[in-house]
Amino acid sequence: MESGKAQLVVKAPAKINLVLKITGKRPDGYHDLFTIMVPVTIYDTLRFRRGGSGIRLVCKGRDVPVDGNNLVWQAGEAFYREIGSEPDVEVTIEKAIPVAAGLGGGSSDAAFTLKALNRLYGNPLSSARLHAMARALGADVPFFLSCRPCVARGIGDLLEPLQKWPEFWYVIVVPPFGISTAWAYGQVKLELTQPLENYIVKVQDSLCSDIVPLLENDFETVVLPSFPQVAEVKDLLLRVGAAGAIMSGSGPSVVGLFRDPEKAKVACLSVKEKGESFIARAYRGEGVGQAEKA
Repeated sequence: MESGKAQLVVKAPAKINLVLKITGKRPDGYHDLFTIMVPVTIYDTLRFRRGGSGIRLVCKGRDVPVDGNNLVWQAGEAFYREIGSEPDVEVTIEKAIPVAAGLGGGSSDAAFTLKALNRLYGNPLSSARLHAMARALGADVPFFLSCRPCVARGIGDLLEPLQKWPEFWYVIVVPPFGISTAWAYGQVKLELTQPLENYIVKVQDSLCSDIVPLLENDFETVVLPSFPQVAEVKDLLLRVGAAGAIMSGSGPSVVGLFRDPEKAKVACLSVKEKGESFIARAYRGEGVGQAEKA
């Protein structure tokens, strides 16, 4: 983060899901999950400037709402309500993370909005309070507060940080269409998903040495038959040398895992015609360079 007298610039990274198991449906309509999430070096840049009145939102790069339908706006309202102050901030989003792609861009922007505003106002809110506010904004938002590889349970908000993480280069391909998360959840047949206990054993045995044997996403059972383009991207990534490939979230983004950066660069060029393509690595905190866009 770069700060000035009354302004702040932050880079909010994307995330990928490398395991996503749906373990049940809750009375509140949410689903219980077991997922492994990794923040990666594709960023939205958010610029915060205090002054004036109200919340003013500007977005560049991609077409997203600039009103109360945007999670940044909602995070701002929640923050000012919590500190008992009238809103007075302008936020400019330079949006590089593809929208509705299973990469968590909106959730990341919301989490980093909470952190940025808290810093601009002298850190009046504790980490615990920020986490509670993040959870109210959306299931993925708490993950981006800590922003490190995690095993997540519950609706995705019960987080267990992973102390070690295997090194990979991720080639991320975003086909040129969106997939409704609500539709994907509605199509999944929970009785056909594999027992969670199998994954817990696998995680304990091999997670920090190699994630590839663990790759699985329950949403693939419904998305791949309905959107064959996603299956084609996954197959192509494997053909051009990925050690493993998996759809992220409810799609349509597909992630290929590469151990060699040169092979990743070649692969990224090979899949360009299938959609936007990026090379990224695991996000390690502030000061990480931008992802390469093919």
